[in-house]
Amino acid sequence: MKAAYIDRYGPNDVVNVGFLPQPQPGPHDLLVRVRAASVNPIDLAIRSGRLRPILPYKLPLILGSDLAGEVVAVGSAVTRFAVGDEVFARLDKDRIGAFAEYALVGEKEAAHKPARLTHVEAASIPLVGLTAWQALTELGHVSRGQKVLIQAGSGGVGSVAIQLAHSLGAEVATTVSARNEALVRELGARTVIDYRTQQFADLLSDLDFVLDTQGGEVLARSFKVLRRGGTLVTINGAPTPEAVRDRKITWPVRLTLAAVHFKDYRLARRYHVNFAYLFMRPDGKQLEVLGGLLQDDTLRPVIDRVFSLDEVREALAYSETGRATGKVVIEVP
Repeated sequence: MKAAYIDRYGPNDVVNVGFLPQPQPGPHDLLVRVRAASVNPIDLAIRSGRLRPILPYKLPLILGSDLAGEVVAVGSAVTRFAVGDEVFARLDKDRIGAFAEYALVGEKEAAHKPARLTHVEAASIPLVGLTAWQALTELGHVSRGQKVLIQAGSGGVGSVAIQLAHSLGAEVATTVSARNEALVRELGARTVIDYRTQQFADLLSDLDFVLDTQGGEVLARSFKVLRRGGTLVTINGAPTPEAVRDRKITWPVRLTLAAVHFKDYRLARRYHVNFAYLFMRPDGKQLEVLGGLLQDDTLRPVIDRVFSLDEVREALAYSETGRATGKVVIEVP
């Protein structure tokens, strides 16, 4: 089968498009004919080798973390899906491989594709949708009447998080460039801050929840806009030790992760707020919930560009610029 893979870590030129053996499903697996897969920041981090201490893959490695397609074979223990079903999924972190003609999907990670969506639209949702859902509902406990800030609201996670927060009844503020103001207002943002000309920390206060997607100084300034007891969740950069407690990581790596976030822990204590890093997990049941929101048009995909499987390098390079509005998707003919 044709696939986009790496046999060493590094910049974009380590990515190859060639032919590798087609995977065979185990008892709990679906073999999916991939129709589309989306590009995410984690793909760039994996390609570069930055996540090797946490996600030690064997090479060669097919890239790609989420997909949409058709089930062409099922394992002997599979009960929820059958050959011919259209599905979408965020693949298990330990077994990625969506940038290919075929991929294995664990039954627990898969959900039925919403009928109203194309494969390209459906593939844009799993990773960012689950990230936004888990941040808002599991860590943030966002509810009606609360005030939230979604950093970088026109990005992949941000564009979904705005819609989900709005659907939960929250009052949403976001940061974008002026060219994306109309878009994020359509998605449900009430307060729109142009990050190029305005400082969000001077305009917002007493928020219940902040979702940070930027890290660095943006993360540091986000602490001060929360009310006492509010919650700040970040998805940028290295995870905290708590976020990866279920993974087999050496103590030196855990100590390094704690040191990376020392400033964040200190700011959380200073402002008396909750701080967490979200290392999103695949979850087919949650994805079914998101599928219902997509089917009834409560949630809609935001797609910037579509590339072919042969153009994976170009897709990754474009995503790496950080200028995409919504998602970058790879279509597999």
